[in-house]
Amino acid sequence: MLRALLVEDEPLAARRLAALLQKLPEPFDILGPAESVAQAVALLRAGPAPDVLFLDIHLADGLSFELFEQVEIRCPVIFTTAYDQYALRAFRVNSVDYLLKPIDEEELRGAVAKLRARLAATTGAGAPVAPIIDAASLAALVAQLRQPEPAVAYKTQFVVRVGEHLKVVAVEQVAYFLSLEKTTLLFAADGRKYVVDYTLEQLENLLDPREFFRLNRAYLARQAAIQDIIHYASSRLQTVLRPAPPASEGPVLVSREKVSVFKSWLDR
Repeated sequence: MLRALLVEDEPLAARRLAALLQKLPEPFDILGPAESVAQAVALLRAGPAPDVLFLDIHLADGLSFELFEQVEIRCPVIFTTAYDQYALRAFRVNSVDYLLKPIDEEELRGAVAKLRARLAATTGAGAPVAPIIDAASLAALVAQLRQPEPAVAYKTQFVVRVGEHLKVVAVEQVAYFLSLEKTTLLFAADGRKYVVDYTLEQLENLLDPREFFRLNRAYLARQAAIQDIIHYASSRLQTVLRPAPPASEGPVLVSREKVSVFKSWLDR
């Protein structure tokens, strides 16, 4: 059984990640979680050594990158992050493994499969596992994350089909997007809806993140379309959108792992 050390300062996110890892066909022995750099350093020094480190970026007492300055990390690292798409490009360019919050179960399975394949390829005859992230990659990553974000040309309109005709819908007219049965629907402020040839993941990259927020797996909403926010069970939030979504889809909830990020997005 592989040992996984979780370094995460959001208790709900830590518990969910631990639960997902325990659900896998080959579950992990969970170490931690550590909520701060100091706690993580103490756990790493005390042992047992983890086989993989799931590492959040922002911790209670600083950035998790400080770990690498205080203790030698010889195991693979998978970052868990809520960083925006520009910052994620830094991860991709530097070949650093990451999972975007809220962590999707299928994406986690893929990351774990990749991890196990790497471990199998790099271990043998008791040899130590070579770290997947090296000092050069980490330095390049930190430098890129600290660069000012360049100006981005976000999408300003969508071309949709209405019968045999094409119609242009300005972004300002968009209330929200709904992913429904492998189809993405654009709901306009006037109540009309159209099919668009984009996934919600693609739309997150194309739309201004100051105006649009991914509430959960199914909804990407414009702030102006959120008419009310209601406290829901288990510390979750329910949003009331206008125009109203299909009743069959039930209440529009903010994913539990995104509640704090959602509040920060609103409180700008």
